Amino acid sequence: QVQLVESGGGLVQPGGSLRLSCAASGSIFRIYTMGWYRQAPGKQRELVPRFVSGGRTNYADVVKGRFTISRDNVKNTVYLQMNRLKPEDTAVYYCNADISGSRYWGQGTQVTVSS
Repeated sequence: QVQLVESGGGLVQPGGSLRLSCAASGSIFRIYTMGWYRQAPGKQRELVPRFVSGGRTNYADVVKGRFTISRDNVKNTVYLQMNRLKPEDTAVYYCNADISGSRYWGQGTQVTVSS
């Protein structure tokens, strides 16, 4: 069994920064993809950034230049550094991973950008 545990969400003012973490634990043979999605109220879940095969990354256009994904392969952890946050970044952020051919989701962490 695999678990993804997120941390780091919260309330921040526009223009501020937050850092999210997602740690994978359990029976991990190989991680194919790992990254972040978000879902705002009344909207579909969307990709933020993620690592794909070969260490490449996919970023949503709306976060390019503001968000940075990084990882610690020893700890099976990915991080999301979010800078210059905007109110429209408000959402529940979910960690997602394809581990050994199965897809897993974290429980989600709320990010609220408001003055």
